[in-house]
Parts: sequence; structure tokens; C-alpha cells
Amino acid sequence: MDSKNLFKKAAELIKSSQKTMVLTGAGISTESGIPDFRSPGTGLWENMDPTEVLSTKVLFNSPEEFYRVGFKILSSMRNAEPNEAHYILSEIEKEGIIAGVITQNIDNLHQKAGSKKVYEVHGNTREGSCLRCGEKVSFELLEEKVAKEELPPRCDRCGGMLRPDVVLFGDPMPHAFDLALKEVQESDLLIVIGSSLVVAPVNFLPGMVDRLIIINATETPYDYKADVVIREKASYALRNIWNLIKS
Repeated sequence: MDSKNLFKKAAELIKSSQKTMVLTGAGISTESGIPDFRSPGTGLWENMDPTEVLSTKVLFNSPEEFYRVGFKILSSMRNAEPNEAHYILSEIEKEGIIAGVITQNIDNLHQKAGSKKVYEVHGNTREGSCLRCGEKVSFELLEEKVAKEELPPRCDRCGGMLRPDVVLFGDPMPHAFDLALKEVQESDLLIVIGSSLVVAPVNFLPGMVDRLIIINATETPYDYKADVVIREKASYALRNIWNLIKS
């Protein structure tokens, strides 16, 4: 089936759905200049092991190393701007066509684009918190302290170590994941955009819906189950699908 027919089939599925949720991964943000994690040749994890860089093991046992290496990766995502795909999802949500977005991304781009109902199942790079007293701080404060070589950064209230509110390897899943799970269980269609669907437990979500659309540059373990599989850039695919829904 050519792209035109795939877009048409996707638009028809979305129009006939009672409740549609969207799940996004790193592939939706590559057009904003943020490298994804696993693409051959360009993925962030080509040259480093994430479990050695962005893990609770490193944060707790070698906090200085965490803030010198891992934290810089998190910080580097914060200046990116949303791309067309983020803006289209925001518009589709405003029109009531999707019920919300579940994202594996920590880049804040869905919110920047205007999406209201966003479940950040891997945390965010807007806030941090104190491991001792739980005080919430801005990510900017973490960046300021790290820039001043305060490694690890300390809480101004109690002196405890501060950490970013990102789900690291070794962390439990946040409450947002439980909420996202409930949303998917109540949906009949899930649109996956830019996720390789290899990271658990988020990769269980596509198995919970009757209808599935996958928009991703590479193969996923759920392609066999999907009603539509589109191998195009997220913005190009969404633009075409959205135009068909509107017409």
C-alpha cells in the first residue's frame, strides 16, 4: 500500500474511533534537532551505555560523574523548539479528536506546542527535587549550581542532594504511567509516533487497544499487530492525515 492510501486509512480509523490516545517517542523530536537514542549512526546510545550514564546507580554512587556526563545530555534538550508534528497534535487535541498524549520524551516540546493533556511517563526537564526533604526546584537552578561546579547540587533548604525529575534507569515508574495506562485501557485506538517500542513498560501499551496506527522510521515489534504502519517523518505523516480528516 502506498503512502497516500496509508494516510487515508489512518484518517478513517481516527474519524471512526470513539477514543484515541497518542504515544510519542524520541522520533517525533528529531525534527527539532534532538537526536533519538537508537537510530544507527545518529542515536545517542551509539557511543555510550545509558545504564552507565543516566541511572540511579551512577546518581547515588558517583553523583559528580552523573552531573558531569548524564546531566549534560538532559540539559542539552531544553533549548529545542517544537516542530510541525508537535503543533499538529496540539491542534488535533483542541478539536477533540485525540484525548491526550502519552510521551516517553523529557524535552517538554508537547507542552511548548500547546498540548494540554500530556502524560510524561519518563519525567521531565522542567523540575528537580531534593532527595532528603522533597523540596521542588526548577531545572534552571540545577543548571546554575552545576555551572558553578557545585557537584552534586545541594538543596538550599536542608542541604540534601538535588536530582532532576527524570525517570532514570533504576527508578520506579511515576504516577503519570498509571494514569496513561488507564487512558489506553479506555481507548479503542492508539497512534504511536516515533517510538521503537522496545522500552518496557511503555511498550506494553500498544497491546491493550483494538486498533493501532504506527508512524515510525524503523520497524517495531508491534508492526504485525498494527492496522496501519507508516514509515515517514512524523510531521509529513501527520500533516497528510490531518488534512484528510479536515477535508
